[in-house]
Amino acid sequence: MEATVPDERPSAEGPATFREVFAQREYRAVFLAGSLSWIGDYVARAAVTLLVYQQTRSVALSAAAFAVSYLPWLLGGPLLSALAERHPYRRVMVACDLIRMALMVLIALPGLPVPVVLVLLFTTTLANPPSQAAKSALLPQILTGDRLVLGLSLNGSVGQAAQVVGYLFGAAVASIDPTAALLFNAATFGLSALLLRVGVRDHAAAMTTAHRSHLLRETAEGFGIVFRTPVLRAIAVLVFSAMLFSIVPEGLAAAWANEDARTGMAAGTAQAVIMVASPVGFILGGLLVSRLCGPARRLVLMRPLAVLAPLALVPALFDPPPLVVALLAALSGFAVAGMIPMANGLFVRALPNGFRARAFGVMATGVQVIQGVAVLVTGLLAERFPIPVVVGLWSAAGVLLMTVAALRWPNRRTVEEAVAAATAVNVAQAGAAGDVAVDGTTPLADPRTGGGHRRHAVT
Repeated sequence: MEATVPDERPSAEGPATFREVFAQREYRAVFLAGSLSWIGDYVARAAVTLLVYQQTRSVALSAAAFAVSYLPWLLGGPLLSALAERHPYRRVMVACDLIRMALMVLIALPGLPVPVVLVLLFTTTLANPPSQAAKSALLPQILTGDRLVLGLSLNGSVGQAAQVVGYLFGAAVASIDPTAALLFNAATFGLSALLLRVGVRDHAAAMTTAHRSHLLRETAEGFGIVFRTPVLRAIAVLVFSAMLFSIVPEGLAAAWANEDARTGMAAGTAQAVIMVASPVGFILGGLLVSRLCGPARRLVLMRPLAVLAPLALVPALFDPPPLVVALLAALSGFAVAGMIPMANGLFVRALPNGFRARAFGVMATGVQVIQGVAVLVTGLLAERFPIPVVVGLWSAAGVLLMTVAALRWPNRRTVEEAVAAATAVNVAQAGAAGDVAVDGTTPLADPRTGGGHRRHAVT
């Protein structure tokens, strides 16, 4: 039986359409399930933060309740993501949703001590890395070519929209009844699990029991494939650098708004405007660039947009009013969103199928850590220097960093060879196994060596 895999190279003729993407039944289920769980997640964050504050009147504990949701990524994101490679992706996602649903119901029980609430919340968020890693690895099995790029853009945009809607809705509901907001989140996880179970077919696991090694070794392989493969490493540097600068206005919004008394805008309103600006810009950039520009044009625009992301924030040096700051943040978010889907699509094409979940864990953890470091460092600098100066100079340094990253970007031949190597290894391993997946999944191999652990695929 001849081994075949779907052609994941974007067509040069024009961009994919929303109709083509949503025509895929499995993608519709994943998209709706993800939207529900995202909104529920942000509603719960707002609710838990308020619930802890109401019980303790402690700002520090309420902040800890918010921050605990990021700890799994920082403490073991790649390790937890590696678990997703060992089981069918749909099964991982459904199990994680059901676990989170049950734990959210427990958190909603009245009278729980705050330490118990924090422990349950931390346990709930342990399911985030494997669930999101499985979703990231599943999408290329559902969408190919430019449909994948548009699908990734849609997912990123709806994630940003869910953040805005979830926080606003969560704050409103939690102010009336935090328990209701937590039960709402539990319901979204239940619906998400149902949608995935019914709407997504059971793709085979990327790794069988016979070919498992130690979980730490498998995690290390994820780091190795990202940072020892030139094209994947270049994409990682570009993405991490973009996150290092675009998050700063959002992270410093509260202090920035309260220090600026030149306008009649209330500090709370100014803070909200600055914090919402970047997600709004991200939504617009992801949708407009992916939809209006063809694949070849997006590839050309990727590096200029990467430089534009920090460049848009350099005028902060001139200490503009909050509305102008929001516009600058929105432009930066627009540039990042225009660049990220194409980078993600290229990342998938140059990556062996069986490494997808682990590579996602590496990238997602890097993004979380980079953003946290950026806000922490700029916050410390803002203790000694004016915020506009800190943001402006930090962004100017970002322009230099992004320019270097763009200039060192692999040439077209290197990129094409990386994609061809990954495709050839997938096909070779599928042929060696005598097993070819109708969805394009193939056994795992390392494009750096032409070999690797053999993976099972569905016939």
